[in-house]
Amino acid sequence: MKVCKFGGSSLADAKQLTKVMDIVLADPTRRIVVVSAPGKRDKNDTKVTDLLIALAKTALDGKDTAQALAAVVARYQSIATDLALEGDIIARIEQDLIARLAADKSNAGEFMDLLKAAGEDNNAKLVAEAFAARGVKARYASPKDTGMILEGEFGNAVLNPDSYKRLARALSDFEGLVVYPGFFGYTVDGRVATFPRGGSDITGSILAAAVRADVYENITDVDSVYPVDPRIVPEVKEGIETMTYREMRELSYAGFGVFNDEAIFPAVRARIPINVRNTNHPAEPGTMIVQTRRVTPGTVTGIASQSGFCNICVDKYCMNREVGFCLRLLQILESEGVSYEHMPSGVDSVSVIIHSDNFDAAKEKRVVQRIKRELNPDEVVVQHDLAILMIVGEGMCFSAGMLAKVTQSLASAGINLSMVNQGASEISVMRAIRSECRSDAVRALYHTFFGEQA
Repeated sequence: MKVCKFGGSSLADAKQLTKVMDIVLADPTRRIVVVSAPGKRDKNDTKVTDLLIALAKTALDGKDTAQALAAVVARYQSIATDLALEGDIIARIEQDLIARLAADKSNAGEFMDLLKAAGEDNNAKLVAEAFAARGVKARYASPKDTGMILEGEFGNAVLNPDSYKRLARALSDFEGLVVYPGFFGYTVDGRVATFPRGGSDITGSILAAAVRADVYENITDVDSVYPVDPRIVPEVKEGIETMTYREMRELSYAGFGVFNDEAIFPAVRARIPINVRNTNHPAEPGTMIVQTRRVTPGTVTGIASQSGFCNICVDKYCMNREVGFCLRLLQILESEGVSYEHMPSGVDSVSVIIHSDNFDAAKEKRVVQRIKRELNPDEVVVQHDLAILMIVGEGMCFSAGMLAKVTQSLASAGINLSMVNQGASEISVMRAIRSECRSDAVRALYHTFFGEQA
């Protein structure tokens, strides 16, 4: 059995939805279809999720919601009309939205989740109707009724681990095709909560793990996972045929846009292969993401980059002799609500890479003052406007000269390094550079490791 998830661009209009139905019906093992909210029909369009966010903000501000509500309903109406769907599906969608708007607004985060989740929830109902109109036995499955229980903060919820058993039991009772809304679930007391944005990928991965699927197909708008961002290196032509879970996780974290980096975890833990494919080119095999694969020593699988980081550099002579120094440094960050990304160190120095969006000027001032007062360092320096580069590949492991090749490539492009860190698994090397050099660095590394494809 296959679980297949379709992204917003694959469901943006009736033409795209027809492609989705053709893909699903071409393979009888595709039994569970996870859907996102309708995405952009063109570059000037607005995603339904963004329309819902605007609707929620209008309601929270106490303003008239009629126009914003009509804009959301119109998107679903357009799809239903073009598919010539009969029945009251659009009336039901409108009534659902009206009921959500009437909900308690005292908790803005909870209300926002309730409205955002309407995009996927109502689209799943519409997609199920579209399949039924083609004579297919298809059924909408509610996350509440099937046991998708979430916990944590609204807008950033996580799955309650007991949900896997509930989902497996509930979905085993379904006959025919299951159409399941992505992105959200319910708290134990029945309130709607959402995963981080892009969470439909997470839903698909969870369901694949719950039902022990043979494959989790993540079907989107790219033929495969490319070794580098085509927006930075448009000359990239060849996608990645096969990669490991570890490689995908490292690359997703560092900016690969195909997956939210949390999305693959449920499938990884259950050892479910992931197949990234293109709705618009269904014959293309896409990229398979698996537990292990054969590798060629000295090769790189992908290069990822992401801006928006800063670095706290702490120097102290004989730091290595001071028991608990790094622990106390991290405790300062913890008490200020700051999580760290990387922490390379030397004999007398340690650096902590953190996301800039979690480190405003006031928080930075407090952290630096506390480090000086509590750790008595020789120097504390905060570097801003950094980007990280991640060079990833199972073939890098135990391959001599890889670090030198990366460094030489960047040096030849005139790019200075702010930091170097290699993962313990030796399948990745992280470099920190100035943000303005990010694109040049990615292009230089691509032509060093994939020059034959250029």
